[in-house]
Order: sequence, then C-alpha cells, then structure tokens
Amino acid sequence: MKVSKVEILNYRLLRNFSLELESELSLVIGKNNSGKTSLLSAFEKFVVESTKISIDDFNINLRERLRELVSGEKPIPTEEEYVSIGMHLRMVIKYNEQDDLGQVSELIMSLDPEDNLINLGFEYKLSHSQLVSFCSAYQEDKDNYDNDALLYISEKHGKYFGGVVRKSYLSGDFSKYTDLSKEKISLEEVLSFRSISAKRSVTNKDNDKTLSVQTAKIYKRTDETEEQKETVNLFKKKLRSTDKDLSAVYQSMFAKLLGSVERFGGISHAETSLTISSTLQHRELLEGNTTVLYRHENHDLPEHFNGLGYMNLISMIFEIDLLMTSFRRALNQRPAAINILFIEEPEAHTHPQMQYVFIKNIKALLAEGIKREDGLNVNLQTVISTHSSHIVAECDFDDIKYMKKSGGEVLCKSLKSLKDDYFKAHDEEGAGHFRFLKQYLTLHRAELFFADKVILVEGDTEKILLPAMMKKLDQEYPIEGVAPLLSQNISLVEVGAHSQIFEKFLRLVGIKTLILTDIDTGKTTVESDGKSVEKRVTKKCPPLDPGTDHTSNNALCFFYGKKREDIKFFLDLEKDNKILSYLEGWTPNKQGDLFVGFQTEEEGYRGRSFEDAFFSINKKFLGNDSARFPSLVAKHFELYVNGTYTPYEFAEKAVDKKAGLAIDILLNSVPSKGSEFSNWKTPAYIQEGLEWLRN
Repeated sequence: MKVSKVEILNYRLLRNFSLELESELSLVIGKNNSGKTSLLSAFEKFVVESTKISIDDFNINLRERLRELVSGEKPIPTEEEYVSIGMHLRMVIKYNEQDDLGQVSELIMSLDPEDNLINLGFEYKLSHSQLVSFCSAYQEDKDNYDNDALLYISEKHGKYFGGVVRKSYLSGDFSKYTDLSKEKISLEEVLSFRSISAKRSVTNKDNDKTLSVQTAKIYKRTDETEEQKETVNLFKKKLRSTDKDLSAVYQSMFAKLLGSVERFGGISHAETSLTISSTLQHRELLEGNTTVLYRHENHDLPEHFNGLGYMNLISMIFEIDLLMTSFRRALNQRPAAINILFIEEPEAHTHPQMQYVFIKNIKALLAEGIKREDGLNVNLQTVISTHSSHIVAECDFDDIKYMKKSGGEVLCKSLKSLKDDYFKAHDEEGAGHFRFLKQYLTLHRAELFFADKVILVEGDTEKILLPAMMKKLDQEYPIEGVAPLLSQNISLVEVGAHSQIFEKFLRLVGIKTLILTDIDTGKTTVESDGKSVEKRVTKKCPPLDPGTDHTSNNALCFFYGKKREDIKFFLDLEKDNKILSYLEGWTPNKQGDLFVGFQTEEEGYRGRSFEDAFFSINKKFLGNDSARFPSLVAKHFELYVNGTYTPYEFAEKAVDKKAGLAIDILLNSVPSKGSEFSNWKTPAYIQEGLEWLRN
C-alpha cells in the first residue's frame, strides 16, 4: 500500500501541483524558491495541522479572487453556479490483494474489484453559505479596516473557512465522498507523517549539546525490545547501586544543614529528622547529564569541537532514529498503514563527500529502521528535497522529481517520463540516447538541474576558455542593469557533437541554453583506384572551399530540421534565426530560449572548427615565437606564421593537445585597462552567443 500521487491546489506557488511518489524514496529537486519548502509546509499544515493556515499560504490568484468577492467588486455566484473557493491537499493511495485493508476499510468508497484506489483529501474551503456570511460581515465592519478587504480576510478567514476538513472521495468523482471529520473517522491508524526540517538546531557553540539531548530522547522513546531489556536492566541495577553510595555521601555533605533544620524544627524530632537520599530516575538521567564525545587522535573531544557538517549529519541520523521509533510504535500497537518521512535539504553544512555518503546509505538506514521485533515491518515512503548536485549524482535516476516555476506556479516532472519521450520513436537510437542521458546526468552533470542557464560546448578547448571569454565580454562590453555573465548561475557542460541528445531534457527543465558547436563542413569527391572501380569519398574542408556540399554535424541538422546536404542554409543563416523555441519542433523565434551558434565569416575567412576560427583572427596574438605555445607543433607553427598554411591547415596539423592550447592562450593573455584578456579576440559566433545569453 503506497501513496502514488500527491495533488495540491492553491497553496502558495503550488497552484495546481501534482507529484508522483516512488514506493521507497523520492528525491525532489529544483532551484531555490521552486516550491520544495512549500511542499513540506503543505503537509505540515494540512495533514499534521501543526500550525494554522495564514493568508500568506493562499495562492495569489486565490487571494485576489476572494478579495474581489468579499469586497463586493464582483457579485457572489448563485449556489448552483458556485465552485468552492479554497485550497486542498489530496493523496491517491494504491493497494493490492496482498495488503491488509483493516486499517483503511472505512476509507474505501468503491466496491468495484478493479478499483484499488483510496482518494484521501484535506480541504480548506468556503461553502456557499460561508462565503455569503464572510461578505456580509465585511460590509458591516469594513470601516474599521479602512475598506481594506484583504486585511479583513487576513484576520478573519479562519472563522469562515473553519478548520481543515478530511474526506475520502470516490475515484473519479469528487462530488461523492465521506466527510471523515463529521463521521469522526480518525486517520491515526491510516497515516503518519514526520519531517526533518532544513532549519535544524545544530551549532558548534560551546554550550550546544544538541546530540546529547537527542540521546536522551532516543532512550526515552525506546521500545525496550527483547535485545535491549538486558542492557536496560543492567543500567537500572547500576543506578540502584549508585543510589546507595550517593545517599551516604549526601548525608555527610548536608549534615550541617540537616542539623540546623533539626535545631529549629519544633517539638517533634521525627518531623524534622531529614534524610537526603539519591533517587536517580533512569528515564530522566540522560537528559542534560550525557555528553556525546568523538574520537580524535586517541582523545575524546566534546561534540561542539566537531565540524558543523559532521554534527549536522550525526544529528540527522539521531533524528531519523527517533522518527523511525515513532513510526514503529510500541509492540502492542500497529504501525500506521501509510508512513511518510520528509527530509529537507540534508546537505546543509556538509561538504560534497559527506553528501555522497548520506545518499548512498540512507536507503539502508531506513530499511533497518522499518523492522520491528515482532516481524512486522513499517510501510514507509521517504521524500528528500535537495538542491545539491552531489546528492542527485548519487541517486537513482528513476527516483528524481524535478520542480520548476513556470507562469507563476510550480510544475513537477518525474524524470521517468523522459524515458517515454525518448522511446516514442521505438527505435534503437532513442533507447541509446536515453541510456546515455541517464548515465551522464547522474554521474557527471547533475548541476544542470540547478542552473538558470547552460552552455553546451563540443570540446576541452572551448570548455577551458569560455569563462575567460565571458569575463572578457563583461569587462569590455558591460551593460548597465544587466548582471555580468560570471555573476549568473550558468553551467558549462562539454557534450561533444551530441547536444541533440539533451534536447528532451532541456525542454523538461525549461532552461535557457546556448549551444556552441562546429559547422563541420565537407565535400564529396569521386576517386578511382586506377582501374574500373570508382567510389565516392567524403573529406573535411573549410566552409568557403569550392565544392563544399554538406555538414557532418548531426546536432545542426536536428535543431534546424535540415539534411546534411542543406549546407547553403547554414552558411546563409542570420543571427536572429539562430534563436529557437519549441512548438512541435524547433523553429526560429526571437523570444526563444535556445541559441545554436556555429562559425561565421570574419575578416574574409570562415572557420570549420573553434581552432581555425580562433587562429584566423588572432595571428598577431600568436606572434613569431613558437616556444610560447608548446601545445602547437613548432614546424607547423612556422609554416602558418610565414603564410604557407591556411588557418584550417594549421588547426588540422599543428594542434597537439587541445586542452594544452587553451591553457597556452590563457598564459599568454595580457591584461590592460578594462580587460584581463586584451591581446586576443573571441570568435564572432561565440561572442554573439554569449551576448544573447547574458541578456
């Protein structure tokens, strides 16, 4: 029995939100302010009801709709036309034939054997009569609120909305339900929700004993299972022995005080003959009287000497242990049918390696926690929210749920849905692309989930040089009111000539993307073996060479919907038509969020790759001393300098190590006023792409 889906309506940015949960672990990711904390808050306010709903929890559209009605700006609809106003959280629970339905039997609305769903709802809504009363009350009292309906709603909404109403709905028909609140049907045996907030109390101040306090709580919450009983009994035995010893010490320590009491105590000696005895209580002893120590070079040091990251990690493990005890319940009680644990931002204060360790071990830790001594296991689902790329990189791809803001609300997509998109064509290429993406994202480039913008480049040279080119643009061509590129949240990813593989993923995350690729031109010739056999041969060549008839760049062909032979289209393409948006295919759109840049003509030359495009406009930068560029073969360097080689020939023959070339360029850069890289030029196709991305 599992919660398969959670739906939230009109709660903050979660205007019409849906989240599919995995059976064990769901990793909810997204950039800052994408609704992850609101998701936890919604559970706490609707399910746990730990805090009251406030006006700030109302979605802006809901707030405005309510203000218009309460203020009288818009008429109240008739009861027949009225659709209840408010917010809700709903859960879809799936069960199967193996599940024990005893705890949820009162929630089952259908006798259809094919219907294996329970639709559980938590509503905070106005009925028609409540709305009428709300509006009437405001009209009578609006002078006291300076005719500010929103202020009145803020103070009075609880009175008219009432509390959160719990319902069980008929599948597919929310007009038919059982009102659990009216029927006094408790959910204690059905649903248990616990959470660990990102706002944890761990510090490393001298007076902090967070971990020590947690050890006391863990002891208090113990079930005293069979294997623990022997240890607990030994603990109590030691306390009784200590009580005797301490009682004798106390009599001596307080003898003078006790004598004074006897002297002034009155007539009856028995009434003033006092004894101070030690009565250590095992359940209270640990609280405030234990210190968690950690071992360092054969010395035990107090917990606050430890790093904040380690303290945070240990505290989380302690807290998880406490909550798992709560989920397991006492041996004479059954665990709830559904148990949900929400852990918010476990990465707080921890370095990347510690984050890897956490996500690698969390499933095993939870699996141990669900086991009870009587053989009954807790039915547990865990939700972890994070914006750590390191945690994402170590998580199972299918567990990931991506949240993003779009059009004033938050959307959530399961990465498993990408698989369907890639397999729609039912071909091996789509399957291969999906396997590559799945492996690539989880192992290497999980930061793509958290970036505001991304640059996809082909190789090492561009990857190393792009930060310098971005800084060069910022310094030489600053724009007032526009953040410098290096101050923006931009991920730089090397993808080879395979950017098209990421296309469906980029559409999923909706991220502004600059693709910098090579035009990769070539020409086809017919060669003979000297006999009667002729064959067509494809050779690389610069774009402006006579006979150039195709591009071998599959990414260009994919994004522009062209064939390899449509080389004239690419050679003639204007800058504005390189900006694309997706609508049943990628099409030119000046407002689009994808720019595909490739080599353009500069100073009478058009490069085929980054290297020859750079060489063609930076011959002066290279100079005459080949020793300054050890990445370039010296003999070919001389031939280029004296004009024997074209930039294309030089790039093909002289570049020994591309990463080395990028480093050589940076090492030979000369700063001047206003620019750290003043003595070389950025190829125009990269410059125009960066300008588009910055703005």
